[in-house]
Amino acid sequence: MIKKILLGFFILLLLLVIGMAVKNPGAAVAAWQLLSNASHFQRDLPSDEVLLQLKAARGFTVELYAEGLDRPRMMQLTSVGDLIVSDIGSDSILLLTDSNNDGHIDSRKTLLAERHNPHGLVLHDGWLYFAEPDSISRVQFDDVNLAVTGEIETLIDNLPYEGFHPLKTLAIADDQRLVFNVGSPCNNCLPDDERYSTMMRIELDGSNPTIVATGLRNSVGFDWAPWSGQLFATENGRDMLGDNFPPDELNLIDEGGFYGWPYYHGDNQPDPAMGQDRPDLLAITRPPAFQFRPHNAPLGLHFLHATDPLPAIYQRSAVVALHGSWNRSSLDGYKVTSLHWAEDGNIHSRNFLSGFLVDQTVLGRPVGVIQDSQGSVYISDDLGGRIYRMRPK
Repeated sequence: MIKKILLGFFILLLLLVIGMAVKNPGAAVAAWQLLSNASHFQRDLPSDEVLLQLKAARGFTVELYAEGLDRPRMMQLTSVGDLIVSDIGSDSILLLTDSNNDGHIDSRKTLLAERHNPHGLVLHDGWLYFAEPDSISRVQFDDVNLAVTGEIETLIDNLPYEGFHPLKTLAIADDQRLVFNVGSPCNNCLPDDERYSTMMRIELDGSNPTIVATGLRNSVGFDWAPWSGQLFATENGRDMLGDNFPPDELNLIDEGGFYGWPYYHGDNQPDPAMGQDRPDLLAITRPPAFQFRPHNAPLGLHFLHATDPLPAIYQRSAVVALHGSWNRSSLDGYKVTSLHWAEDGNIHSRNFLSGFLVDQTVLGRPVGVIQDSQGSVYISDDLGGRIYRMRPK
């Protein structure tokens, strides 16, 4: 079954390349490079063999929490510690349960099926909120019987989603408003709809849609620092400018801030194709708080909450899932990194979970990260269809 899926994926990409070659030669080159690098992906390697390659940060043990999923992405924890997961491969939202607490799920239940690329999830006040490419909806969630009840209520629809980055991530702020991303439809262009390449928010009932920040090509992961309340977001930089430019970014999101795309990248370096179009924006473009290696594709971001089992170094830190490169001559990324904030605001990084890239063979692609009340960190892998748990020793 998996081989048939991969064959279909390669055929689809090949057709995409042929179609784009007529309309957009540059995009065709990008798609062809993605197709070539996809041959390095090892999806069907047994889980125990993958685990042998993984290297957990000091003070943690990595274990397989779930396998046999399709393309798991974002996660939420219920009040009793079960895991709700969006699986865009099966267009479903799943509930994973480890009833005997042995570190591996013993039941899987479909909460919502036949959705359209469900991605972002928020569990709040008896409601399960979920994001699809064109909409954000909610349904009541019964925490006792672990089931959704009632009708699905669409809060906002007609969100833009054409092109490269249709998936929406969802989070809830302290002011009880929902925050979500709208990725750009392209590599570098000026979209017609002003909502593209932004962070947005709505009220819990879907009213008052507001653009919070602009110039963000694709900010899949975002979270608030618990010690300051500041919102940080990852960003995937543009492609097709070589192996080493531009860097991917972590941005401190301020209300009304502009973050450069498509005119400026990294420390406000001009884009070779569009950087001369708006020199007036250079003075207001916000530089990143931290730069990841180019094309590492940082996705999920989660600030760790200090608990007794965590090593002291993680008291002011976040974990970020690096989905991994495709637009490089040699692959890079494919790991989870931890970011550590010094008192002066400087940020440095460490490996948190590595080993998904072995001799240019990809064993997994980390996406979502979340922490439970015991300090354990869950990591989704949408290549292997697995979820790993990093448990403090």
